[in-house]
Amino acid sequence: MDYNLRQIFSCRQKKKLTDKKLNSAAVLVPLFSDGEEYHLLLTQRSSDVLQHKGQISFPGGKPHKADFSLLETALRESWEEIGLDPKDVEILGELDDTPTITSGFLISPFVALIPYPYKFVRNPHEIAEILDIPLSALMDKSRFKQEHVIDNDETVTTYTYEYQGRVIWGATANIIKQLLDSLQSASGAQQ
Repeated sequence: MDYNLRQIFSCRQKKKLTDKKLNSAAVLVPLFSDGEEYHLLLTQRSSDVLQHKGQISFPGGKPHKADFSLLETALRESWEEIGLDPKDVEILGELDDTPTITSGFLISPFVALIPYPYKFVRNPHEIAEILDIPLSALMDKSRFKQEHVIDNDETVTTYTYEYQGRVIWGATANIIKQLLDSLQSASGAQQ
């Protein structure tokens, strides 16, 4: 599917959440085209990091005092984790703030277009592997699962994606679902 990513995300309105009990964090949601289709870039966290060991996630993390904004946090973390130079990143827009239930973060996701091919420099302390997944694979309904679970007497919807034996879940899956819903909604409006 061919998407006009710039147009889709320039029109999208972000839903901001505020929860003083949650710590701020930011991630970059990098997309690239290999000339045939769009891919989503993800990382598998190392077993050396304090939180989310071995999980599949987007590059990102908590703000440092020197960061002027959450966007700057996402760009700095992407540079530190995978060697993605901020000057090579085109920010397209934002997805909705996404809370994490288990680790207490409120994540601001920034959708970006990055060049392809790219010479990434993986930080082995933080990142075990850099992954790219075609969007078409993530849109394949057989790779997607939605469940409703009870947490503190509240029904919570959870999502998982499976790709090549890997399971993507939690906040990362929620962010992917938002991304795919935005793309599908826009492509449906164009037809």
